[in-house]
Amino acid sequence: MHQTFDAALGINLLHANQEGADHNRAHFDEWGIICLNVMSSPGAGKTALLERTLAVLTHEYKIAVIEGDMTTELDAERLRKYGVPVIAINTGRSCHLDSKMVAGGIHQLSYQYNPAEFDLVLVENVGNLVCPAEFEVGEHAKVALLSLTEGEDKPLKYPVMFQEADCLLITKMDLAPHLDVDVDRIVANVRQMNPHVAIVPVSAKTGEGLDAWFDWVRSWIARSAPAKQQLSVVH
Repeated sequence: MHQTFDAALGINLLHANQEGADHNRAHFDEWGIICLNVMSSPGAGKTALLERTLAVLTHEYKIAVIEGDMTTELDAERLRKYGVPVIAINTGRSCHLDSKMVAGGIHQLSYQYNPAEFDLVLVENVGNLVCPAEFEVGEHAKVALLSLTEGEDKPLKYPVMFQEADCLLITKMDLAPHLDVDVDRIVANVRQMNPHVAIVPVSAKTGEGLDAWFDWVRSWIARSAPAKQQLSVVH
């Protein structure tokens, strides 16, 4: 009885969250914005990746960030240095962002700016390799990071994150010479979970692989171009 109740409660929570995510995505589509949900375990390099991303792509696009963290605005302050709007969301004890939290971030953004001026919203989710993958926030694509220091087995032990990802970045490639880690084995384990995911080995420190990552982001932003053109015609 207890297990049945828990299962039903979980289904109801996910259903309610999905409705909110669909509503958020409708706003993004209306404004011609692409939203990417960036997820990983703590310390895999999400903020460092976004720093490198903002340093390059803010010269091409108008970008905003929704920054999720359990406490503090330390990561948000790092990203504000790049001159972009950063909406910080502290989740307290929650181990992930949900669609309602992101809706609050969207409301703040739309209150302070004309959202139709933006091309890309990057959501940096709370560091966790499990929950963020199950709770959509309105994103058009999910980006997962896995650092070399986490080892080869994580895609097998935490499959949902890798099954749901549209792009996987294998981070901290600069450490490869110092670690007993088989990158090909990581790739094989990920492909076992998700044969179609784009896999890009990167290093935020050396810049390895970042051009491929930037091109992947550009390809998603290009998908919103027709909506942007339609908006400019209307206005």
